[in-house]
Order: sequence, then structure tokens, then C-alpha cells
Amino acid sequence: MKILVVGAGATGGYFGAALARAGRDVSFLVREKRAQFLQERGLRIVDAEGETRSAPRILTAGTLDEIFDVVLVTVKGPGLEQAMVDMTPAVGPDTLIVPFLNGMGHMEVLATAFGADAVIGSVVHLVSTINADGDIAILNPLARWSIGDQDGPLEGAVSARVQALLAEISVPGFEAVAVPNGLAIMWHKWVFIVAAGVTTCLMRGPVGSIAAVPGGPEFVAAVLAQTAAVSAAAGYPVPQAQQAGDLAFLTEPGSTFTSSLYRDVTAGLAHEGEQIVGDFARRAAGLGVPVPLIDLALLQLRVNEASRS
Repeated sequence: MKILVVGAGATGGYFGAALARAGRDVSFLVREKRAQFLQERGLRIVDAEGETRSAPRILTAGTLDEIFDVVLVTVKGPGLEQAMVDMTPAVGPDTLIVPFLNGMGHMEVLATAFGADAVIGSVVHLVSTINADGDIAILNPLARWSIGDQDGPLEGAVSARVQALLAEISVPGFEAVAVPNGLAIMWHKWVFIVAAGVTTCLMRGPVGSIAAVPGGPEFVAAVLAQTAAVSAAAGYPVPQAQQAGDLAFLTEPGSTFTSSLYRDVTAGLAHEGEQIVGDFARRAAGLGVPVPLIDLALLQLRVNEASRS
């Protein structure tokens, strides 16, 4: 399969580089400034074991003139609109579009532009960031990518096209998983990232520090209960085992984990507060589920954004 990775940031760069190292036909579509940086420095990934460098095929909007079998949309929410314009020449009638974005709103946007059947449900788990050198820094060894059709059953067989895509992306560097219903796993991840964003942004610190103070674990549990209630009301109940795992992760003693939303906010960068927390709160309201802690975090994020502007 010919694979186009739209964006070469902390997430897309990592997964795209892993696919390329395994011999897959991978190209990156990036903005001019990022293209120049990657052409000069290469795509570098730094983790606990050291640094790897690759020289991937780089395309920009002005040089994209071919159809791809798979388009991975790895930009953040604020960059989606421009990314769709840039990637349009790469999308043919049989192209699969696989988004890495958080939340659910982008699924509707992509479906409107390219057709719902072309868009695959997708979730990635990776704790990474772009460091001061412009390289991808891996902060946790967890690397997982799950895919599934939007309209598949909650339980049952995986479609043939998802099985074919799974075979293509099953490479060293991360775990690849196929599931019958991609929307379910997206909701379940959304539950976690909203909870992680709300807890770290409201408490202004890593989860280990939150868990270490009186009332901290109870606060985290209350946030998770609110997020899980919304997913259940939407028709995608979070399995008990995942709820327990999420709680354990977000209350791990001594953990330095912080959400990407928190890291962006504290660094004064543009963030996905509206896409992650705002859209979740709106859907909760539409479903009639009260989420006062999420609403409070959203208010704080909006005040922070207004001050930054």
C-alpha cells in the first residue's frame, strides 16, 4: 500500500517512521517550514535507548500529485481544516482515511469531505512530544495503534479491508490491533484523555502529585466516573477492566505523567481544549449527563486561552 502521513509531529512522525523502517511505502505531507527542517536535520526519534534518524520522503501541498491507498491524518485539531485541503489530491475513490486525532468531531468533518465509508476508526496510544531540538521525544514506552470500521458490530468479526490494513501496519515499533467497531475504541480513548486533561489541567501537576495528596485519588475517580457515564449514554460503555486500568494509571504513585493538553497549556501553545474537552462537554449536555468537573476544566481552559490571545 502507498501510505501518506499528513503531518510529521510527535505522533505521526513516530508511527510513520516505524512503517518506513519496516519497508512500507511511506511519504510525509508537511508544511514548508517543517519540510525544510526535516530535509536538513532528518526525522529523529529520541527515547530511553538513544536516537534513531531517518530521511523520509517529504512532500508539500505544492508537490502532491498522486493518489495514495491510505492517508493517515496525524495533525492536531486546529490544523485539520488546512490538512484536508492539502491532502485532497491524494484521495482517490478507494483511498482509506485513517485519522489520529483525539475526540470524535473530526470523524464527522472528514466524512462530510470524503465520505463516511472512506474514514476508518482509529486510536493511537503514544506519550511523546517535540523537544527543544525539534525532534520526537518518547516519554513512555507504550506504543499502540487500533483500527476498526465505523459501522462494525461492537463484537464480532473484523472486516476484510481492516484485516488488510492491519497486515500492512503490523511492524516493529508498536502494537497494531484490529477491532470490529472503531467508534467504540475512539469513545473509550476519549474518556481517558478527557479525564487525564481535566485532572492535570485543574490540579496543575502530574498524576503522581495529584494522587499523593488527600482527596486526590477520589477526585480522579470522580472525573473518570463522569467521563465513563457520557460514553455509556452514547452507546459505548467502557469495559470495567479498562475503567480500572485508567484509574490505576491516573493515580499511580510517583508517576510523572501529564496529559498532552496540560503540556500544551503550560507551554503557552495552541491546544485542543475545545476539540477534546469542549466537544465532550457539549455531547454530555446533549445526552443529558451532568459533568460539573469537566465543565469547570473547560471554563479554566477557555479563560487561559482568552488570556493567551
